[in-house]
Amino acid sequence: MTQQKNAKEKEPKKPRAAHKPAAPKAENAGAQQPAQRRRPFYSRGRKPAAKNHAKQEEAVPVHIIPLGGLGEVGKNITLYECQGDMLIVDCGLVFPDSDMFGIDLVIPDFTYVVQNKDKIKGVVITHGHEDHIGALPYLLKQVNLPIYATKLTIGLIKNKLEEHNLLGRTKLVEIHPRHKFKLGCFTIEPIHVNHSIPDAVALAIDCPAGVIIQTGDFKIDYTPLSAGPTDLVTIAEYGKKGVLALLSDSTNAERPGFTATEHKVADSFANLFRRADKQRIIIATFASNIYRVQQIIDLAVENGRKVAVSGRSMANNTQMALELGYLHAPEGVLIDLEQINKYPPEQIVLITTGSQGEPLSALSRMASASHRNVRVGPGDFIIISATPIPGNEKMVTKVVNGLLLLGAEVIYESMYDVHVSGHACQEEQKLMLTLAAPKYFLPVHGEYKQLKKHAITAEKLGIPPKNIHIAEIGQDIILSADGLSTGEPVPAGAVMVDGLGVGDVGNVVLRDRRHLSEDGLVIVVATVNSRTGQVMAGPDLVSRGFVYVRESEQLMDEARRLVTQCFEKCAAENVRDWNSVKTRVREALSSYIYRKTKRSPMILPILMEV
Repeated sequence: MTQQKNAKEKEPKKPRAAHKPAAPKAENAGAQQPAQRRRPFYSRGRKPAAKNHAKQEEAVPVHIIPLGGLGEVGKNITLYECQGDMLIVDCGLVFPDSDMFGIDLVIPDFTYVVQNKDKIKGVVITHGHEDHIGALPYLLKQVNLPIYATKLTIGLIKNKLEEHNLLGRTKLVEIHPRHKFKLGCFTIEPIHVNHSIPDAVALAIDCPAGVIIQTGDFKIDYTPLSAGPTDLVTIAEYGKKGVLALLSDSTNAERPGFTATEHKVADSFANLFRRADKQRIIIATFASNIYRVQQIIDLAVENGRKVAVSGRSMANNTQMALELGYLHAPEGVLIDLEQINKYPPEQIVLITTGSQGEPLSALSRMASASHRNVRVGPGDFIIISATPIPGNEKMVTKVVNGLLLLGAEVIYESMYDVHVSGHACQEEQKLMLTLAAPKYFLPVHGEYKQLKKHAITAEKLGIPPKNIHIAEIGQDIILSADGLSTGEPVPAGAVMVDGLGVGDVGNVVLRDRRHLSEDGLVIVVATVNSRTGQVMAGPDLVSRGFVYVRESEQLMDEARRLVTQCFEKCAAENVRDWNSVKTRVREALSSYIYRKTKRSPMILPILMEV
């Protein structure tokens, strides 16, 4: 009886044992066939029972707060918060638009960072471009935080901090791809990616809410000049384990296909060196483009030429990269800028800044014949190895025209393959999305049209629209295993740097500068009796940027008579509120000038009481 009973107990277990592995197999097959792209929504490698049991623990939220880099190209900075700990990724600047008169730089608003400085564990930098490190000195003047970055990036940051006298008090920690480190509840793993500068990394940020991958600026180059291709294996491993969210570079989201390899530029440069023959070669590129500088040095050695550099940032970065081993040059190839005239033109290559047409750059000074050491002429072969940043096209064209007028031969990006982008195009973005397989997707680093295009690409790969979020600067994005939501926005925006002033120029000042640039200024100066309101001296009218007084005497005389009448009327009506007097003068003069000229200059009345 006992044996029969044991046999009956075992019999039903066999079909369950046979059936048990079959169920997940059928389920997985159904998920993979229509769309491996729907991998973002797989469970994160936990057993269902454990997931239900630990549901409350898995629903820990992480707050992602972009303080820049959205709806714009540059000024990249992202704040993460989880369980009371905060982490900053990147801290960049953006150069001013053409309507920001007199502004030198635009940096993020650090108000929210300063308010939470005690919670922030550190700043992690993805790479050494200005739009990712340029605002660090301005942040560190307000909050002393440790900086975590790769070797070359730290070298570039040191140059920047030294200019602001911050190097001695700032803690700089070198990080390496595939080597994890902890900051509060965050565990960060740098992942090697290709970009137009060495030592660029993406970041896998693991916290109690899940894993978030922020790509930084990246492209996928299977034949890079150094350091190997983007580490897709590590990204895929995270994708298999489960990625809560992906924040990915959107700069080239509108461009189909793949970004060209740097070797394409090397081949083009080799042809141009041969074409230059007996001419002096001058090449303008970004000061941080160490790959390009190395290509130029290698070609100079092959062609028996010496290399000099012009521009403070180019000289500093080249020297730093040589010291750190990122640049290599045989002894005697690099010479000082002052020595270039000691060699015949066919033996010289000059690497310079100014590829964006910046007014004070070395190339701009050459184009205006005001460079101290370099005189451009018919014997020069000039290559501009960069794509104009949106908004800089006119400045670059002005420089090209100036160089051509001096007789030089000029090669720029639209003519030959002398530059390739450092950002992923659509097919590379698709690969990143597929390998990372995120549950949620946040496109970053780009103008709205680029973010939108990247979001459409993600949707085509199977990520539901509700799991794709195009954020705004200052928005608090709350992510957890349970869903995506937004909280109260935080203080954020743009702070303008003008000379030594940081944030003292706002929209009102810019509006006045724009007004002055468009219509000029008219100053009304008068001395009035404080008791009677009678004009004792004046009124005198001073014009700046409005009309040339000597050629507009009739207009100015009529304006002066009108102002005199206005003062007399105020005195007759016993008006002693000088602000009211100024307002009346301003309105009367403004109306008259507009009738006569259809212009609206800024009118500034100045009254001196006696």
